[in-house]
Amino acid sequence: MAKVKSKWVCQSCGYETVSYLGKCPECSQFGTFVEEIVSSKIEPVKSTNAVLSDSKISKINEIEIDEKVRYKTNIDELDRVLGGGFVQGSLCLLAGDPGIGKSTLVLQTTKNICEKLKVLYICAEESPLQVKLRAKRLQVEPENLYLTNQTCIDEVINQIDSLKPDFLIVDSIQSVFCANIASSSGSVSQIRECTNLLMKIAKQKNITTIIIGHVTKEGNIAGPKVLEHMVDCVINFEGDKYKQYRILRCIKNRFGTISEVGVFKMEDEGLIEVNSPSQMLLEQHAQAPGSAVVATLEGSRIFLHEIQALVGSTNYANPRRVAVGLEYNRLLQVLAVLEKKVGLNLSKQDVYVNVVGGIDIVEPSYDLALALAIISSIRDIPISKDTILIGELGLLGEVRYVDNIERRLNEAQKLGFSKAIIPIVNKKTSEKLSKLALEIKQVSKLTDAIIQGLKQN
Repeated sequence: MAKVKSKWVCQSCGYETVSYLGKCPECSQFGTFVEEIVSSKIEPVKSTNAVLSDSKISKINEIEIDEKVRYKTNIDELDRVLGGGFVQGSLCLLAGDPGIGKSTLVLQTTKNICEKLKVLYICAEESPLQVKLRAKRLQVEPENLYLTNQTCIDEVINQIDSLKPDFLIVDSIQSVFCANIASSSGSVSQIRECTNLLMKIAKQKNITTIIIGHVTKEGNIAGPKVLEHMVDCVINFEGDKYKQYRILRCIKNRFGTISEVGVFKMEDEGLIEVNSPSQMLLEQHAQAPGSAVVATLEGSRIFLHEIQALVGSTNYANPRRVAVGLEYNRLLQVLAVLEKKVGLNLSKQDVYVNVVGGIDIVEPSYDLALALAIISSIRDIPISKDTILIGELGLLGEVRYVDNIERRLNEAQKLGFSKAIIPIVNKKTSEKLSKLALEIKQVSKLTDAIIQGLKQN
């Protein structure tokens, strides 16, 4: 009889220990350890071992690259995020909140892929009939799409060997289990082992694989962080499931950039591409105190964001600082510059800042717009609706250089903006900017930008 023992595994990072711990020493999370049964004598599964036996040594100069190394989905927003399409033999992880539209996106992707390729869809969380009903609603019924609700990874491998698909979709990785692992499906050990087998299948059989993963309430991908290191590409599907707009963001990509963003709109017939996200983000922009517009760079695209600020007095000793859509520490830094260089006393003021539209801004070119939105709210003086502000703030109150200023202003001009406040250090591009039909004000200090931005016409 096989000797049975147990181990405790952190469900957040995969750390293992022989006894229960309240706090994980690896990721510092509380209450994440789950007991898993381990058998010291395990019968090897033939189908699993067969996956590992096809490897061989090759010279790099002898490896031939197929001209069709990428599969385009003809969904421009998705292809842009992927860097041109899915790479042959790659393993991609699509993560997002429940109900955000992950299954809808991969099902719409198969519409164009199945025209030339064979796709196997592992619908582990629902029946093939349910997938058929959704596909009919989305008008996606290709001939080369095969469905199965098999959840055992060993049987999935057998089905792959018999069908020999070009594409494999696993929905979701939390519902698939390996018979060799005693723990329940969705545990760290199961997710790690199943993903490892899928990775070997993808590389050795040159099958492009998409696995869908859920997101926890903290916003992390369910399962260990090691899952992100095993795959070639990690795509997050973000947004409020009760609203129409969705953001597709790549946070890891071995075959392209990770700075691209795709925007979709959820309709009854599925996900619709948004070709002009800036217009969508500014559709309710109005001239009011506390509102400012900035042009940011997301990969190869320019996004125009509206930053809103609300400043009010408080009776508490510690005023609140709330930042939604931008970095909290960046807000504190801008507030410190306003107090030191402009002379504002914010020690008794609550400050709430929000980026409209639900897209997080990463680059620091929004500093100037953030500072003027805060001052506009304090003074109750609106910034002109057709004014755009671009610039990074230094700790000395100077307005610093911003890259790709010409492209940002071009996008602003297309959307009807007539005035721009930019750093004076961008004067090297002054000749190109003079061709634009914009009134451009170049400033060197924050105080100069305040005078120009709050000037009443």
